[in-house]
Amino acid sequence: MEYRRLGKSGLKVSVLSFGSWVTFKNQADVEVAAEMMAVAYEAGVNFFDNAEIYAHGQSEIIMGQALQKLGLPRDSYAVSSKVRWGSVPQARPMQFGLSRKHIYEACHQAMARLQVDYLDLYFCHRPDPEVPMEEVVRTMTELIQQGKVFYWGTSEWSAQQIMEAHSTARQYNLIPPTMEQPEYNMFHRYRFEVEYGRLYDTIGLGTTIFSPLASGLLTGKYNQGKPADTRINLPGYEWLKEAFESEEGQQRIQKVRELSHIANELGTTMPRLALAWCIKNPHVSTVITGASKVSQVEDNMKALDVVPQLTDEVMAAIEAVLDNKPQPMGFQ
Repeated sequence: MEYRRLGKSGLKVSVLSFGSWVTFKNQADVEVAAEMMAVAYEAGVNFFDNAEIYAHGQSEIIMGQALQKLGLPRDSYAVSSKVRWGSVPQARPMQFGLSRKHIYEACHQAMARLQVDYLDLYFCHRPDPEVPMEEVVRTMTELIQQGKVFYWGTSEWSAQQIMEAHSTARQYNLIPPTMEQPEYNMFHRYRFEVEYGRLYDTIGLGTTIFSPLASGLLTGKYNQGKPADTRINLPGYEWLKEAFESEEGQQRIQKVRELSHIANELGTTMPRLALAWCIKNPHVSTVITGASKVSQVEDNMKALDVVPQLTDEVMAAIEAVLDNKPQPMGFQ
């Protein structure tokens, strides 16, 4: 396993981490969750990602029970949560958002569900335009000063919003965000590669990227059609099915078919190639992976073996297929 500093902080996270966005769904998953997390941990993973909204808090409960079952040394791993959308279906106004009240209460709830005394990483899960930036930054600073949170960050914030948080922190002598959790994969590149471009050097932005397989598209499982056991056939994922069936979605599937040939030539799989491509970017602190079974966790970890194979020649071949390298704007 490779370990990278989380931006300019001193925290070293495994370049592959484990998330629970679509992984944990109900109490019956605790045994499987523990087994998957054990496999990831033994492979060197030291960061486990979660959020209050995932399965309306159930995901955090399952992860907490799994961590207790495994009995891992608390100082050997980091666990996170994200605050914004609440954990209650049809939440009332005070049960979501980035107000001081909800951030504090969500933090306490996350610690209780995860069965931990503190959150190593705490993210603002999308910006909240109705809350003053000073209130958000000051509340996160207070949580850090109280020892309830070690590092705070943002998720899917624009570069301008991240810089506003940093400016607010400087103005009021508060603690700025350390990291951002954006979507990043072969088909979703502009924000990470261009918009955030200056932030990596100017503020030392760390990144914990999600959806490295583009919601499963980059696994190659849709190359021959739509398997019945995939998430696009599940209730609540109609948006994903529509995206895959769109003209752009079909064009992307064709590109995955071509990328699969490159993976075959390297003697690897399409998922490993897609993960390795993300790891190849030095601005990626950690790639959050997901899984529904142990074998997928084991396969994801093998992406580390593919990274050395991504020579300039191979990367050029991938770029030729993707044909979507984002171009910097004139002011960058």
